[in-house]
Amino acid sequence: MDLLDNFKTIEVETPVDKIIRQIRGLIVSGYLNPGDKLPSERKLSEKLGVGRTYIRDAIKKLEFFGILTTHPQSGVVVNGTNISAMEGLFSNIMKIERPDFFSLVETRVSMELFSVRAAAERRTNEDLVNLEKALEAYEDKVKNNLPAENEDFLFHLKIAESSHNTVVKTMMLIILPDILAIYRKENVCGKDVMEGTSREHRVILDAIKEQDPEKASLVMSNHLQKVLEFSKRIL
Repeated sequence: MDLLDNFKTIEVETPVDKIIRQIRGLIVSGYLNPGDKLPSERKLSEKLGVGRTYIRDAIKKLEFFGILTTHPQSGVVVNGTNISAMEGLFSNIMKIERPDFFSLVETRVSMELFSVRAAAERRTNEDLVNLEKALEAYEDKVKNNLPAENEDFLFHLKIAESSHNTVVKTMMLIILPDILAIYRKENVCGKDVMEGTSREHRVILDAIKEQDPEKASLVMSNHLQKVLEFSKRIL
C-alpha cells in the first residue's frame, strides 16, 4: 500500500457547519428546547461575526431536516424532536462527506427511480392526497413566477415517502439540501424550466395514480436526464 493511502484529506469547516454545530450544542445541552425561538438573523450575525447569508443558509438546512421551523410572525423556532433522533440527524448533517455534484445527482437518480417504482406499487390514498398538495404548491409558485426549488424537492420527497421505504427517504433528506444549494447558486431553475418541470411532475403523479411502475420509472428517468447531464458539467 502506498504511504499516501494512509493520509486523509483535511476538510475545513465552513461557517454554515460551525453555526449548525453551535445550534446542535445548545439543543443537546438543553439551552434550546422545543418551542424556543432563535435570536434574529441580525443578532446572530453580529454575535457570531459572520454574514447573514451564512446564518440564513444554516437555518434553511436545519429547516429542511425538520429541526427548525420559520414562522412568519414569530421567527425561527426549535421543533419538538426526540433528542436521540435529533443527534442522528445532526450526525448526518455534520459528518457526511462532501462528494462532487455529479456523484450526488447520480445517487439521487438511482434512489428516485427506485422510489417512484415503489410508490406506484405501494401508494395509499393518503399518499396521493399528499402528492397532489405538494404538486399544487409547486404549480402555484410557477404560476406566480416565484422560486420553487423547495417545492420541487418536497414533491420528490413525497414520492420517497409514498415508497414506504424509510431508508430511501432518509438518504434523500441527506443529499437533497446540498443539491438544492448548488441549484440556487447556478440558477438552474428558470421560468421555462419550471414550467416544463411542472408538466413532467404531473405525468409522474399520473403514473403513480395508475399504479404503473414501468411508466413511472420511465417518466422519472426522462425527467432527471437533463439534471444528470448538467451535473457532469459542474466541477
